[in-house]
Amino acid sequence: MPTRNQKPCSQPGCPELVKADNTYCQEHRKENTRYKNKRYDKKRDPKIKKFYSSSQWQKVRDRYLKKNPLCEHCKEKGLTEVADEVDHIIPIKVDWKKRLSSDNLQSLCRSHHQIKSAKDRKKYDCL
Repeated sequence: MPTRNQKPCSQPGCPELVKADNTYCQEHRKENTRYKNKRYDKKRDPKIKKFYSSSQWQKVRDRYLKKNPLCEHCKEKGLTEVADEVDHIIPIKVDWKKRLSSDNLQSLCRSHHQIKSAKDRKKYDCL
C-alpha cells in the first residue's frame, strides 16, 4: 500500500518530517495545541469549559483511550491511526446527561474529529 507524503514540521527550525495531513511533529503539536486551546477556551461556554478540565472527565477520557487507542473512523476504512481525541457522539450541549457515558464516546484522530465537529455544528446549529 502506498505511503502518504511527508513534509517538514511547521515549527521554525524543526527538522522532523510529519504526515501530509499534520502541521507539527509530536513534540511541537502539544505546544501549539495548548495555545489554540487557550484561545478557544476564552469563547467557550464556562460550564463546558469547567467540565472538560475536570478530573472526572480526564479519568473517563484516559480510560476510554486506553481501551480504544485507534481512531474508530479510520478502523472502519481499514486504516490504523492513533486516536488523539475522545469525542461525544451526541454533543454535550445537546444532551448533558450523556457527558460521561461510554456509550456516547468514540476515539478519533484529529482530522476525523474536526470533520465530525463541523458536521455537528451544521446538524445541531447550537454548537
